[in-house]
This record gives sequence, structure tokens and C-alpha cells, in this order.
Amino acid sequence: MGHINVADHPVLSLFSKLLAAPSPSGCESRLAQGVREHLESWGYSPQTDGVGNLFVRLEGRNVDARLCCLAAHMDEIGVVVTSIEPDGSLRVDRSGGLHPWKIGEGPLEILGEERTVVGVLSMGSAHVSGAANHSLSWSEVRVLTGLSPAELRAAGVRPGSTGVPLRSLCGPVLFGDPEDPLVGAWTFDDRMGVVALMRLLETIQQQGLTPYHPTLVAFTVREEIGGQGALVLAQRERPEIFIAIDGCPMPPGTPLQLDSRPGIWSKDSRSHYDQGLIRDLCRAAEDAGTQLQPVVYEAAASDASLVFSAGGAARVACFGHVRENSHGYEVARLSSFENVYRTLVQFITAWEG
Repeated sequence: MGHINVADHPVLSLFSKLLAAPSPSGCESRLAQGVREHLESWGYSPQTDGVGNLFVRLEGRNVDARLCCLAAHMDEIGVVVTSIEPDGSLRVDRSGGLHPWKIGEGPLEILGEERTVVGVLSMGSAHVSGAANHSLSWSEVRVLTGLSPAELRAAGVRPGSTGVPLRSLCGPVLFGDPEDPLVGAWTFDDRMGVVALMRLLETIQQQGLTPYHPTLVAFTVREEIGGQGALVLAQRERPEIFIAIDGCPMPPGTPLQLDSRPGIWSKDSRSHYDQGLIRDLCRAAEDAGTQLQPVVYEAAASDASLVFSAGGAARVACFGHVRENSHGYEVARLSSFENVYRTLVQFITAWEG
């Protein structure tokens, strides 16, 4: 493969553009606007609902077939401001599954209503007794802003404002074997799912493809805080099939390998997934020249399992790239992203289940 230019790579270039837009839960509008602009340039007319989900409706070859929803969430983990101290520092808590040890001390962007404020996470001095064995909680963390409370108010920073790592430090970076490199970035979760669905829609338009099922391709909000966008979407649209395109983390004990094969969720903390859909997606992957790695999770959930547990869809599945360092500076095999996309194209055009 040789040297890869991120700007010219179909996956990494699109991912980099999306990664530049901060998108913590509840503040996905910047990313949604970027997705919308791409979709409109390909000839689509995407819709947005009241909660902020962005979606495209596709006609199916069989107009009587059950509605299928493919979904990827736009939000990312981050922090939320809980209070402003007299010295202008911020107290924060997690928004989604972010832990202090995953992010460390470093710069953040706090999204004020008037402007973005840059601050630095502070976790105190290491020159104290017992520092090496200290377990840190968010209550001990603050964000240094260098601004007064009045200046923060003028920027629109208040309790409830959200923050994410400084965009210029988020990657992506390529490393390892140049013929089959690894990619690192501050959370692929779930912009790489968004990228896969965007590439699918681009291919459908360019090649004149039509799915068998009437299909809703959705970019959802607030997955990291309970799948709220997907729940609103499913309760309104009532799809029979709901498939989340999301990454597969690698906690200890899972059989996943960090190679070119995507993973597919078989069970998580909220539900078993539809085993027939898993079988059919695995067949689609094989027809596309790859394989899916099944996995069971004890402490994870997806838009799909949250929708199913709320009665929003009868059949659910979730698959995507395998990633190390979940909810941190994540690492995946570059070739796995292409295999997610190929599996999607094969499944949506050939599957009649």
C-alpha cells in the first residue's frame, strides 16, 4: 500500500472532516450540518426531526417489504460543566462514558453559546504522598480557563455547557505496517459509522442502486447518554429492522482480533440481538470478501439494543470495525473500515429477509 495520504484516502479524508466538528451529546448540530452538506451535494434531501436526528428515506424494490433502519450516532463522549468556581475554573462531570484516566491532563474545547473557550484539565500535583496509587474521580478534576466568571458568562459558558478534547489533537494518525496500517484517533465512536453510511449513500447514488427493503438511513443524536435520538426515531417510524453501525470494543476476554474483519454484536447488557440477522449479515460479509467476528458484551449497549429493549423494533443488529482503547484514543485496522462499507453495500442491495 505504501505511504497513505490522509487527504486523499476516501475513508480518512471524510473522517478527518467530521472529526473537526465537536459533537458532544446534545450539541451535534455542527456535525449534522457537515453531514447534511455532503448528502445534499450527492442529490439527497435529508430531513431533520425535532430532537436533531438527520435521515434519508430510500425507496425499496419491494414496496411491501418491512422498513429497515440503518443508524449511526453523531454524538461523542465528553464532559459537562457542573459549576463555575470563583477563580474561573470549571467543575465537570462526564457526558457519556468518559473517565478521567482515559483523557488525562490536556486541552479541552468548552462549547459556549457565544464562543468556544479553550481550557486545560487539571488533576492536581503529583508531588504528594500516595500519588502513584491514587484513583481519580471527576469530583477531583477541574478545567483551568484563565477567565473570570464574568468572562465565561459572556462566552455563554454555564452549568450544562459541554466540552471535548481540542480538535487539533484528535488525529487521525497512521502507524505500524504500511501495507496494512493501524489508525489512531480520539474516538472513532461513532463517526466511522457515520462515514460508512455516508459512503453507502454516495455509492447508491453514483451506481443507481436500490435496496430491496424500504430503508431509512439515519444519523442519530444522544446515543452516548441512553440512545435518546434513536428511541425517538424508532417510536415515530416503527421500523421492523433496526441495524446500528457502530464499533466493537475489545474488553478483556473477548475473542476479537484487531485485524481487517469487522465485529458483530451477539448480546450486550440490554438484549440478545436477532440471530437470523447476524447470520445474514455474516453471509453478506462473506459475499463481500470478508468475515464478521461475533462478540458478547457484559457492559455495553448500542442504539439497536436500546431501541429493542424499548419495543421500538422487532429485529435488531449491530456491527462495525473492531477498536482497541474504547472511549479513549482508539485504534483500529484501516482495512476494517472498507470491509464494513462493503458489507453494507452487499447487504442492503441483496438481502430480502
